[in-house]
Amino acid sequence: MADTVSDHTNSTVLDVDAVRRDFPILSETVYGKPLVFLDSGASAQKPRQVIDAMRHCMEHQYSNVHRGAHYLSAATTDAFEQARDRVARFLNAASPDEIIFTSNVTAAINLVAHAYGRAFLKAGDEVIVSEMEHHANIVPWQLLAEATGVVLRVAPVEDDGSFRIERFAELLNDRTRLVSITHCSNVLGTNVPAKEVARLAHDAGAKVLFDGAQAVVHGPVDVQYIDADFYGFTAHKLYGPSGLGVLYGKLDILNSMPPFLGGGDMIDKVSFKGSTFKEAPHRFEAGTPAIVEAIGLHAAINYVADIGFDAIRAHEAGLRDYAHERLSAIDGMRLIGTAPDKAAIISFLVDGLHPYDVAAVLDRQGVACRVGHHCAEPLMDRLGIIGTVRATLAMYNTKAEIDVLGEAIEKAKKMLA
Repeated sequence: MADTVSDHTNSTVLDVDAVRRDFPILSETVYGKPLVFLDSGASAQKPRQVIDAMRHCMEHQYSNVHRGAHYLSAATTDAFEQARDRVARFLNAASPDEIIFTSNVTAAINLVAHAYGRAFLKAGDEVIVSEMEHHANIVPWQLLAEATGVVLRVAPVEDDGSFRIERFAELLNDRTRLVSITHCSNVLGTNVPAKEVARLAHDAGAKVLFDGAQAVVHGPVDVQYIDADFYGFTAHKLYGPSGLGVLYGKLDILNSMPPFLGGGDMIDKVSFKGSTFKEAPHRFEAGTPAIVEAIGLHAAINYVADIGFDAIRAHEAGLRDYAHERLSAIDGMRLIGTAPDKAAIISFLVDGLHPYDVAAVLDRQGVACRVGHHCAEPLMDRLGIIGTVRATLAMYNTKAEIDVLGEAIEKAKKMLA
């Protein structure tokens, strides 16, 4: 991200062949053709290091965490809490206690909407989102609005997908209580200037939540530097397992919030007269957590850190620029989202062709892309389109694969004309 900082000192040169060897699935074939996986924005593939870490836990030390009085439980509890520590360092949180494990980023946003929104927002208070939000960062606020009378306001984006900070600033007023906004659009690749958004929101007296599901994959995030009050991401897009998300929150805010879910491990004492609750993070982690998945996320973060975000960003920026050049040369190609310094997310349409038909032809050529509205229907309405084909580029992708994509699009044009 343009306004985040990195402590990685790795080389800026990424050995993509070595990276690809770490991902077993990339050697698969589809319909007799080499797999070209361009759907990492939906869920990234997993390196062998993540697979091995999860397998090792299940084969050699698995047990439930926090309350067992035996070796396996202690060992697994240590591994689970080490994962929390690693996430805290990954985001540069002030304390591991600011890291809550959820089931995904959707659950993280819903946690804030319920535990913070229902406790601290009232009728007439305003929540600001943007036109390019994923449904996970729209629907929870609509539900909150229906339940409490909170007003939802929407920051616009430009035709090219750019986010204009001055247009966002115009929405802020003395009724603004929360800004909940994507850090990087899953459709457009647009990077939002998070530090400036947070500064403006705080000056207006509002808290800020960032949906970082796409952002943490493409560059370093420092939650203290950008001064986020809440930050959410999901493991499965960061080369880790599905079923696990992360919510960062400033500790004083978290401890002021009531629990979201009730159950085991989040309580101090339970009686039929009432219950008392632990402080964060455990008050928000009712029940058995995703133990093996947290260990897998730890391995995924280590894997990304070993490569280094400098190398990853340089590689993906080269892929993005090459993809824009290669695809723009195809007659009838329309790129959706061309904001400066965007992430390596390429959404497109081909004139006269339905995106689902294009995606079907790409699939038969071994090219895995996403198609549809990408859980961003309001953005599609804003752009006046029904959906797009989306290719999300990751550190394991190559220029040769972009050439395969281009050739498959040209074949789709001939077949579907």
